[in-house]
Amino acid sequence: MRVLIDTNVVLDFLQEREPFVEDAAKLFERIDAGEIEGFIAAITITNIYYIVRKAAGIDAAKDAVTQILSDLQICTVDRGILEQAVSLNFRDFEDAVQYACAIACTVDAIVTRDVSGFIGVEIPVKSPREIV
Repeated sequence: MRVLIDTNVVLDFLQEREPFVEDAAKLFERIDAGEIEGFIAAITITNIYYIVRKAAGIDAAKDAVTQILSDLQICTVDRGILEQAVSLNFRDFEDAVQYACAIACTVDAIVTRDVSGFIGVEIPVKSPREIV
């Protein structure tokens, strides 16, 4: 199974955010075991670096990026992805970019805690708990 993981789920895992960390950790365990192929949009990396740096410092942010790069595949964000995201007319542009990446990377599902950001899309949207 190929899944695109939304930023909130990656942050739950990296920052051990309760009560969500357990499901996120199980998802990453399945990725590490090769049972699930995990993808993220390239913009997720910069967002995570920024958020982790603010919360825990530069070294923690660099460690987070290193961990992401070792665990997940990266969906490129280029002009085509951004143009498609604009045309989707989502309320949240970041969600639109995530969805455009999910289409481009031909994933089987999007994993997020913000299911409401992806209403009416063709790719199944699941919570981490539903995936694991």
